[in-house]
Parts: sequence; C-alpha cells; structure tokens
Amino acid sequence: MNRNDILSKITNDEDRFLVAKLLDKIEFVAKRNSVEYTDFLDIRQSKMLEKVMKELKLNNYLLYGGYSEAERNVLVIFPNKLEDVFKQGQFDYNSIVEVIRIKLPNELKGMYSHRDYLGAVIKIGMKREKVGDIITNNNGADLIVLKESTKYILEGLKRLTRFSKSDFEEVKIEELNIAEPKIQRLEIIIPSMRIDSIVSEAIRISRSKASDMIKEERVFINNELITKGAKEAKEGDKVTVRGKGRFKVGNVINTTKKGNLVLTIEKSV
Repeated sequence: MNRNDILSKITNDEDRFLVAKLLDKIEFVAKRNSVEYTDFLDIRQSKMLEKVMKELKLNNYLLYGGYSEAERNVLVIFPNKLEDVFKQGQFDYNSIVEVIRIKLPNELKGMYSHRDYLGAVIKIGMKREKVGDIITNNNGADLIVLKESTKYILEGLKRLTRFSKSDFEEVKIEELNIAEPKIQRLEIIIPSMRIDSIVSEAIRISRSKASDMIKEERVFINNELITKGAKEAKEGDKVTVRGKGRFKVGNVINTTKKGNLVLTIEKSV
C-alpha cells in the first residue's frame, strides 16, 4: 500500500495531515536509521495511526505517555537495530519527553484544577499536542511535555500572573508524581446497558448529547473507539469520554419497578 492509497481513504483534512506526517517519519526512520516520534495524540488519533502502522505491516513502534495509564501518548517509531533496546525497556525516554513540575504557594494549594493548568498552556500560545497528560495534586501539577518544547512552556508559564508566586522545576519522567486517583462510587438508573444510556447518566448529560458525543468519536470502551450508541457495556469495562473524564462500569445491583437497571460505576474525580 503506497502513500497516496493511504491518504485517499481519509476524508478529514486534519487526520490526513496527521497521517501524512506519520508517513514522513516512517521514511525518516528508514533513511536515517534513527528514532522518530509524533506529537502527543489523544486516544482516537492513537488508534488511527496504529491502524496505519498495521496496514503497512510495521511492528517497530509503541505508544508512550510517561506512565501506564496515560491518555495522551506519542507514537515512537524505531529502526530494526534498536528493536531489542525497546523490547528490553532500555530506551531513555527522557530524550523525548520531560516533566514540568509546578509547586503552588501555600495560599493557592488545592485551588487549581486540570482545566486551569491546561488553560494556562493554551494562554501562552502552546499547541495542545505539545503537552501530554497533566497530573494535578493539592500542591500543584506535573505537566508531561515534549522535551523540545520545555523551555518555551516553562518561560511562558512563569510570566503568568496566576503562577507568579509558584516554583517551577524540570524533572525526569521517572520522577513523575502519580497520585492514586480519587474514586467516586455512584449508582445510576438506566433503561439498558447501552453505552449511550450509561454515558448520559454517568456524566449528567442528555441522551441525545451522549449520542452526539459518540458520533463525534469521543467515547471509548477499554481504549477502543465506539461509534454506535447501541453498543452494550459490561461489568469491568473502562469508559473514556474525551473532555469529560473516565469511569469504570460496575454491576447491576437492582431493578426498579419500571424495569430500569440500577448500575454502579466508579468515577475518577
């Protein structure tokens, strides 16, 4: 399958551009015998580029986001000569990504959310794809960023009023501060185990809005894109709704008089 065949199947301009850049990087790896990587990808983009790699029958790649549960990852492509290095976990990912640690002053601890930190990144003019997951805690946040963008992001954040009294530190990816997520256990009432019904109740939106999100390719079950609202979820499934968070499907604990299901979910907060 050649370049034109692959790109001709993609109707969305942004997706076509993303795939075109991937194909360029594949060529660079072959010609330069070096490691290449993409910007940070969301789940949908990751799946799309993985599909291209499989169509090309290329196996020398992996997704990396700094930690095992990362939602945003870079796709790393490596030459055959480095296959053992990657398989044995000996590649130094600090050559690709870095962590910017923000430590808030005492009076601001616990005041900022993920949205505040992401808003700050956008405010300084940095593209979202240059920043991976933003891991918040009571004392501040760890921002996983592309190493090549660290200096620009760091200097920009330091100029913002909201961080004028904060301390900043560049740390290696191994020092990433991963706190145990807070889990909120909820009971929701749904007519069936259809994913559109579950998403609607889990994130408190209308059924029609949940259906729209699915059509917009924003809903994933166990990191697999869901395109139909009628898809049924099962106990243990991990559901991600881009821009709204994620939750784990529990079990049906009761049935109402009207025949609806009482389902438990575990929601990350």
